[in-house]
Amino acid sequence: MDMRSLETAPFDPAGMSAAERVRRAYSGILTPDRMAQTLRQGDKLFATRAVPAGPQAALLPHRPVDFDGLYFASNGRGVDLYDYLAVNRVAGLIIIQDGAVALETYQLGNHAGSRWLSMSMAKSISTTLVGAALRDGLIASLDDNITRYVTALRGSAYDGVPVRDVLQMTSGVFFHEDYGDPASDRRRMLEAQIAQVPGAILAHLASLPKAGPPGSIFNYSTGETHVVGALVQAATGRSLSDYLSEKIWRPCGMEQDGAWWLEAPGGLEVAGSGLSACLRDFARFGLFMLDDGVVEGRRVLPEGWVAEATRPRTLGGGQRLDYGFMWWPQPGPDGAFTDGAYRAGGIFGQYIYVNPARRLVIAVNSARSKPKGAEAISDLDFFNAVAAAFAKGDR
Repeated sequence: MDMRSLETAPFDPAGMSAAERVRRAYSGILTPDRMAQTLRQGDKLFATRAVPAGPQAALLPHRPVDFDGLYFASNGRGVDLYDYLAVNRVAGLIIIQDGAVALETYQLGNHAGSRWLSMSMAKSISTTLVGAALRDGLIASLDDNITRYVTALRGSAYDGVPVRDVLQMTSGVFFHEDYGDPASDRRRMLEAQIAQVPGAILAHLASLPKAGPPGSIFNYSTGETHVVGALVQAATGRSLSDYLSEKIWRPCGMEQDGAWWLEAPGGLEVAGSGLSACLRDFARFGLFMLDDGVVEGRRVLPEGWVAEATRPRTLGGGQRLDYGFMWWPQPGPDGAFTDGAYRAGGIFGQYIYVNPARRLVIAVNSARSKPKGAEAISDLDFFNAVAAAFAKGDR
């Protein structure tokens, strides 16, 4: 590389188009300030649909906790809260224990009102709406074939795939999820999102080959969540955004409208990554899950749904899968799942962590340099350290 050329003709991020900004983010070649701006402005880059909040936000009482003494080991060294915030490029962190805010802090230009792009946390929100539709009787059974509802996939590798296998990414349909490879299926899907052509993503998914029988292999696939979004719309006759607003956003007292990136103006939501919301509202979604999908005594999700959606499972061949309905079960420091903890997670460091045993919800927004692997401190180590701090008698 000729460094002199960089000196005489520096890269000017101010003139970057929305498309180029997103491509560079996925390739891990944005400066820290531009990465934060991109995630904070995710609702302004392409067409979106509002997720209306209700007239009054649910109160989040504060019961501050001093975490200055929180020390824990991660990747072979001792670290603390401030290391986690600084070196992991955390833009916002909220810790809620037993319904009260123990800690809330913002960096990188963020504040309590900042909306932030969810990335794959949206997957967990999308599959939760399948539970709501099942409760409403709009989806008959998780054993139904997905093409009963998503007719655009008839004649594809999705024919004969149960809804359940789509929810846990065991459809057996091949999808190459590589954020940095421009030729991967995920990057082809991203280009379709950028091009804003209606139906282009489903058309690509319909062209994918079969990799194995349903239920036999796990293949992480953002495309699979787009199928979930199409399922919810077909089953309910409502957009994903409207159904989320009706079933969760308004009843849970979210304080801001959300905004969901669309594949094209008037088209389907990008169900696997495109929801922008403020940090407190991501945390409120965690509280909804912690309360087993019940809002003010009214059940939104089927009884047992949260436990089923967030537990490890076993594939047809006996292989253990630490993945639920697009939720990640989370082990404690000993590797066991005794707390029943789980998380939604997204690239660049986005998390909703829920620990039922500790009545704990943690939401994190970050602006890391690469989609994956850029964290210097393990997020799970941090979550486990916070959970341990709330062990009985410690706080």
